[in-house]
Amino acid sequence: MRKKPFLPIIVFMLITLFSGIALAQVQTRIRIIEASGSGGFVDPVLKDVHDQLGSLFNFTSYRLLKDYNVALSGNRPVELPVHTGRAMEVTLIGEYKNLVELRIRLKRDGSQILNTHVRLNSGRTILIGGPKTGSGTMIFAISSRF
Repeated sequence: MRKKPFLPIIVFMLITLFSGIALAQVQTRIRIIEASGSGGFVDPVLKDVHDQLGSLFNFTSYRLLKDYNVALSGNRPVELPVHTGRAMEVTLIGEYKNLVELRIRLKRDGSQILNTHVRLNSGRTILIGGPKTGSGTMIFAISSRF
């Protein structure tokens, strides 16, 4: 009678499968936008989200403050400076066939002021209204490619 030669193969396949999941990275773009009701300036680099901004928010002016491209991997938070005393922590908490789930935390001087989860399809952008700045309001445009 033969020994069970399939057991090592199955173990190897499981290790390969789980190590591949752990190494997966999701390219994520986070744009910090300052919106205000004064003037009618729309930053030309925001043309891809201009219609979406206009349909969701009641502002007339949109200016890009920061544009980040980060590689997220499972449950490893990335912290990004946002604006004076504020930082955003973005964590990939789930990957599925056609979407990813991110946890977004906004901190001001170390204290959490926003904690939310978003689900994104590849190539789509989600907009999140944020806190006031000196001359307007922050809006976060978040998109991922996977």
